[in-house]
Amino acid sequence: MTSPILPPDYRPSDDEPFMSPLMKAYFRQKLLNWRGELLQESTETLHSLQDGGIQEPDVADRASVETDRSLELRTRDRERKLIAKIDAALQRIVDDSYGYCEDTGEPIGVRRLDARPIATLSLEAQERHERLEKTQREE
Repeated sequence: MTSPILPPDYRPSDDEPFMSPLMKAYFRQKLLNWRGELLQESTETLHSLQDGGIQEPDVADRASVETDRSLELRTRDRERKLIAKIDAALQRIVDDSYGYCEDTGEPIGVRRLDARPIATLSLEAQERHERLEKTQREE
């Protein structure tokens, strides 16, 4: 897939055709940049963990370092799942389903995609989904 060259100041708008080649290129680049940042953070965490064991002589300090590492690993696990969602969004760009609601097939909306480029539901469908989840939890 050849993407058009993005002008540095390009921002998608509602005034252009939805999922035009330029808009797709914008979201593809946004997703790739986000993915790259997450992978860089993951690499840094891996190097930090490989730098050796806990050298703190004090038990409280050791416990604090362990807690920090545990939190860091949970964060990286969430990011690993996020990378999978980014990869799925990139695949949707390739197969031309990106930007369209999985429930209704309607466009998700440029502002929502710009804020959450991995969105798969329109705002209305997302709200419906969350209301349904809340109702099921309360039962």
